[in-house]
Amino acid sequence: MPMRSIRLELARNPEFPEGSSSRGYEFKAPLTDDGTLDHEAWKTVKDACTVRRFWNGEPDENGLLIHTRGKRWMFRYDHPGVVDDHDDPIFRFDRHHFVEGEYVSITEHDEEQRTFRVVSVR
Repeated sequence: MPMRSIRLELARNPEFPEGSSSRGYEFKAPLTDDGTLDHEAWKTVKDACTVRRFWNGEPDENGLLIHTRGKRWMFRYDHPGVVDDHDDPIFRFDRHHFVEGEYVSITEHDEEQRTFRVVSVR
């Protein structure tokens, strides 16, 4: 199963009526032919399933795409010296089709759920 690089950008919202290409996520993951996450393939390549969170005015954060025992997908970031690592839970990530133009909801560090648009899958 080939790895794909997926770019998500902040979708339209009250704060950003046009969305924002300078706020989002880039991550790598194995996808099935229909564009859904391939959980079985992820098990064999999980260390390569990296994520970069980019947010204008803040340093980039790097981490991993993880799957919890509770069957939830999350982006996990490790911050040396920080007791609580930051996790960004992703709403129904296993049901999404990662194709350009689709939308994904992610609960971010500030506990706000924001919507992101899939802008590229390579």
